[in-house]
Amino acid sequence: MKKILFFQKQKKHFLRLVLLCFSALSAYGNTPDFAYVFSYSSGKSFDGLHFAWSVDQVNWHPIGPQHNYMHSDYGSWGSQKRMVSPLLFPGADGQWHCLWSLNETDGNFAHAASKDLLYWGRQSYPVVMTNQNCLTPEVTYNKEKSEYTISWLSKNQTETTAWCTTTKDFKTFSETKSIPVAAHKNSRSTVLISGKPETGSINKVAWNVIEGLIKTQQVSVYKNQLWSETTKTDTERFADLKPVEAKFSLDVTKSKKISNSLLGIFFEDINYAADGGLYAELVQNRDFEYTVSDTKGRDTNWNSTKAWSLKGETAQYIIDSINPIHPNNKHYAKLSIQQVGAALANEGFDGIAVKAGEKYDFSVFARTTKGKAGKLLVRLVGKNGEIYGETTTPSITANWKKYNATITAKAAVAEARLEIIPQMTGSLDLDLISLFPQKTFKGHKNGLRADLAQPLADLKPKFMRFPGGCVAHGDGIANIYNWKNTIGPLEARKPMRNLWGYHQTVGLGYFEYFQFCEDAGAEPLPVIAAGVPCQNSSTGGAGQQCGIPMAEMNNYVQDILDLVEYANGDVNTKWGKKRAEAGHPKPFNLKYIGIGNEDLITDIFEERFTMIFKAMKEKYPEITVIGTVGPNFEGTDYQEGWDVATKLGVPMVDEHYYQSPGWFIYNQDYYDKYDRAKPKVYLGEYAAHLPGRPNNIETALAEALYLTSVERNGDIVSMTSYAPLLAKDKHTQWSPNLIYFNNTEVRPTVGYEVQKLYGQNAGDQYIPSEISLSNNQENVKNRIALSVVRDSKSNDLIVKLVNLLPVAVNASVDLKNANLGNKEAVKTVLKGDPADRNAKPVVAACAVSELMNAELPAYSFTLYHIKNIGSNK
Repeated sequence: MKKILFFQKQKKHFLRLVLLCFSALSAYGNTPDFAYVFSYSSGKSFDGLHFAWSVDQVNWHPIGPQHNYMHSDYGSWGSQKRMVSPLLFPGADGQWHCLWSLNETDGNFAHAASKDLLYWGRQSYPVVMTNQNCLTPEVTYNKEKSEYTISWLSKNQTETTAWCTTTKDFKTFSETKSIPVAAHKNSRSTVLISGKPETGSINKVAWNVIEGLIKTQQVSVYKNQLWSETTKTDTERFADLKPVEAKFSLDVTKSKKISNSLLGIFFEDINYAADGGLYAELVQNRDFEYTVSDTKGRDTNWNSTKAWSLKGETAQYIIDSINPIHPNNKHYAKLSIQQVGAALANEGFDGIAVKAGEKYDFSVFARTTKGKAGKLLVRLVGKNGEIYGETTTPSITANWKKYNATITAKAAVAEARLEIIPQMTGSLDLDLISLFPQKTFKGHKNGLRADLAQPLADLKPKFMRFPGGCVAHGDGIANIYNWKNTIGPLEARKPMRNLWGYHQTVGLGYFEYFQFCEDAGAEPLPVIAAGVPCQNSSTGGAGQQCGIPMAEMNNYVQDILDLVEYANGDVNTKWGKKRAEAGHPKPFNLKYIGIGNEDLITDIFEERFTMIFKAMKEKYPEITVIGTVGPNFEGTDYQEGWDVATKLGVPMVDEHYYQSPGWFIYNQDYYDKYDRAKPKVYLGEYAAHLPGRPNNIETALAEALYLTSVERNGDIVSMTSYAPLLAKDKHTQWSPNLIYFNNTEVRPTVGYEVQKLYGQNAGDQYIPSEISLSNNQENVKNRIALSVVRDSKSNDLIVKLVNLLPVAVNASVDLKNANLGNKEAVKTVLKGDPADRNAKPVVAACAVSELMNAELPAYSFTLYHIKNIGSNK
């Protein structure tokens, strides 16, 4: 889909201002026919391609100077994304080409091409060296052979060598060859930019090329000024603003059909959302499978003994792996007990919280290897040795066996620990030590924490996306999430490193995800990696630009097809039978599957995505495949992702953007211009971000404002889900989130309240409106929004009104031909100071006639729900 990548949203007002910005360029008739453009980069993290111009190659004028026309996408988060020594040159194909070094260690250089120096196509990172670096790439062109020769230097502590390769298309390259160092000619120049020497490339170009660069930078400045507006400066911005009169005229007979699945939820195991969070297991590292590699070596104490300790001097324990309960769970604890009384203790996840009078199911796999059989005394113990509950297991025998017992908590405690006290001497092996509350969500064994799951269900989500974004496609090929490792008996599941730097037991696996979707009335939407790891992966060939080898892709594609069979297959099929064995003989009725997440849209990606999509379309044409268009609302991945989806006929694409409240304010017509004949849109991740990342009235209202435009475009936008969903205190890696929690508290945010109001007040018909305001300033108009929808099943009418101004709005909503037989409505108001993080909606009954004279308080979201219009019920 062709989108204009610069600012589209301010129409005539915006164009007038932009024209003013350009007046300095167009006011003179004696501009040069050509000039020189200098391209350079500092080589620092996240610094990209810069330009300066000159007419004499002496006096250089920076464009920006901090504006980046292209970033290097190579490497993981943080310091790896660098553009070192870029070389810009015109190619024989009429395009501009740019080569650059990536760092001082890897044997790759980078390449990208552009027709106009503004929009840059896919980046590639060919591997040309093994165990050596690739520095300051240079290029020459042989006309007779239509061939480029790329050379570079490789340096170590003792020597510098030079190498080269050839290519005709920057896609395939010849074998790397050694060349004399003198044959590597340096074509770069060093010039003064604002008094600072910079090294880069000089090229002669037509003046209109430079003019385009300047205009793009000026538009970017203007956009960023608008998008940086926050309520902190509203006092000055709206110093003389009086209450606004707003008239909304709607005709119910002109309604249009929109998606009935607009609001859903997105679950990712980030911020300890699963283990220690939604998954109700109370024992941390229950299977002794933690490993230092989970944290990529950053925490040497993160190992098989993490969260475990031995109390008492009459026993010892080690971690062993001989004859485990299952090859997927290799480690277990081996205790040697000289005298009864020693205890193996687990601290839980920041302690173990229990409630007075409630029951907890204890289980363990155990065997004796030396000595007589005996029971296990199991206790919940306080900080000072208080016993809050205890039980015993049957006597342990010589072979691995699962033992179960129940503990009733005598009192409420937030930070208990679990102690296991063998009532025997000798040697004893223990594994998969578990403690679960019996009161899980819907009472399921191996279930979910009820007080966390219920707020999710209360959102009335139409779908749930899982098991994550980055988590799904992992850090490197070996870390790609494999759904087959997450089903079946717990002892047979294969735990894995979490890309976010901790551990996944996968006790919360695909069966549990499907089960929760069913319990919450949400369609399941699993996300599968598109044969490539996370775009920010630091593991694998060429950083994140590796891919599952094509020789292995058939097996990988089959795994995805097997997932559909697991969800929907008859009990007589291989994978449908496994679902039935887990306790769910009926199909889960899977309708959607996401392929890819925020991927770099490269040749490597496209080849694998195409293979998966075609296989899905052939085997399961009824499944809606959702593609990906990168991590942002614009740029190369966005454009290339849309092009791939359009070419293949992908039914829906997944868009992501985390932006400032100002962005959401000034982009309310973002989807108005979308081509309705192209793929539908799933807005899979979004949130309003302020400095410091709070979730407050300002961010929540910006999202509420934007969602009115999403409902208006519900014919092209089929689904939305805020992200991230959950965050645990002391373990929050990303903010803001929708719900914060600890072991005893669940704290939904103001943003959660907005999501719930939209989820519980959804419709499948949108009623367009005409708006008249007493104040038509752009920054006023863009902070007032209305959306009216109708639920065709219940015939309810819902009116949503947002006021993001510091003054009240006096609104009149005229519903033509509505036949409002019901004279009463339920009115909900969410309001507060913009910085308020604890505001709650206030609900009250009101007369429907109030809509003709409704006061919208400053900084508020007001919702009217009229039951059964056209009826007196």
